[in-house]
Amino acid sequence: MIIRSIHFVGIKGVGMTPLAIIAKEAGMKISGSDIADEFITDAVLKKAGIIPMVGFLKAHIGDVDLVIITGAHGGFNNIEALEAGRKNIKVITQGEAVGIFMDGTIFRRKFTGISVTGTHGKTTTTAMIATVLKDCGLDTSFVIGTGNIQSLGSSGHFGKGEYFVAEADEYMTEPNFDKTIKHMWQHPKIAVITNIEFDHPDVYSSLENTRKGFLKFANQLPKDGLLITCGDDPQVKKLLSEFKGRKITYGFDKNNNFVVNEVLKDINLSVFGDHNRLNATAAYIVGLEVGLPQEKIIKSLMQFRGSKRRSEFIGLLSSGAMVYDDYAHHPTEIRKTLKAFRKKFPKSKIVCIFQPHTYSRTKSLFEQFGRSFNSVDVVILTNIYSSLREKPDPTVSMPDLTKKIGPKALFLPKLSSVVKYINNQNFGKDFILITMGAGDVYKVNAKLKMQN
Repeated sequence: MIIRSIHFVGIKGVGMTPLAIIAKEAGMKISGSDIADEFITDAVLKKAGIIPMVGFLKAHIGDVDLVIITGAHGGFNNIEALEAGRKNIKVITQGEAVGIFMDGTIFRRKFTGISVTGTHGKTTTTAMIATVLKDCGLDTSFVIGTGNIQSLGSSGHFGKGEYFVAEADEYMTEPNFDKTIKHMWQHPKIAVITNIEFDHPDVYSSLENTRKGFLKFANQLPKDGLLITCGDDPQVKKLLSEFKGRKITYGFDKNNNFVVNEVLKDINLSVFGDHNRLNATAAYIVGLEVGLPQEKIIKSLMQFRGSKRRSEFIGLLSSGAMVYDDYAHHPTEIRKTLKAFRKKFPKSKIVCIFQPHTYSRTKSLFEQFGRSFNSVDVVILTNIYSSLREKPDPTVSMPDLTKKIGPKALFLPKLSSVVKYINNQNFGKDFILITMGAGDVYKVNAKLKMQN
């Protein structure tokens, strides 16, 4: 079947927006719908000339060849998905669509796939790889789950080159009807696994079960494929003992094939923190594997400026404090990111405004969350951001988490209360403020008193 037109249900999602951009750049007719709320993808959609229709209505499903949905907004039960089915229009999920796009058949061409998965660091590592390949003239296609990426100009691109670089999510395809893990739809030649931790208690029953899911993905690699992964990670070590294919490890430990402090010796990245040095090393290895010269890879990595909501500098408060925003929502991500901020700003007082993401994660990792903020001076906690894929759990108490963290923690349930508190405090130039979480905590920054 030749696909000339696609409708995206939930087009503002970070996984959907890059697909819509790719399809449009490939010459397809694009339409999409979503709720009216502000998303971090609004700017890149506007730049691409894609204007979402507001709300979900039967009338939005016109004469299209394909409909792509997400696990949110009702998934296959969304009124637009149901209407497409009634019209005998094929409906697939975002996860499946990434795999189909990577395969290239839908565009009547063939790509060589590069997938990046793992519990943390997927977005940044994918963006780094795409940036390196782009800067070295390969015009790679890419799909990255965020808003704008400065070095790429977008989160999605349909390139003329051989490679298709994709972030590979370890969450399930559609919670009600298809529990296939999203990364299983992708069949790359090169796969990167950044790390393995227990993060989605609504998907995996245990850490062991999580690792087995990543191993299953790795085992999909072709015989001439390559697995690149962080050899410092204890769960990765267990995975590698069971994985039989070609593999390359990287990390700070001297036993790895590529040692971070040797690869990046005397290299100052624009993005800070040991976690980003690991991400950059993974991107470096991918660059070598596709035949790029070492000096060009290093130059590209040094010019990488980060991506939306990853230690992103927002600006200065009118009172002088620096404001950053970050997507970290797992205890390990939080701890490592805040540790990196403390190392970069050793003399500053750091205030973290943290919005937990999902009741299930907050409940399962409660003790770890309580120990994640040791590097900061003040923690402001808000109400849990409840994902559209779950129901509220009254047994999870934010006052209890506040007490667990200790005297440095303050509970302000509403984002409006956070804005009022910060604006009243007049934090000076000796302060660093970081909004943090996978929900909508970043919206706080638009209402703060900022310098022009």
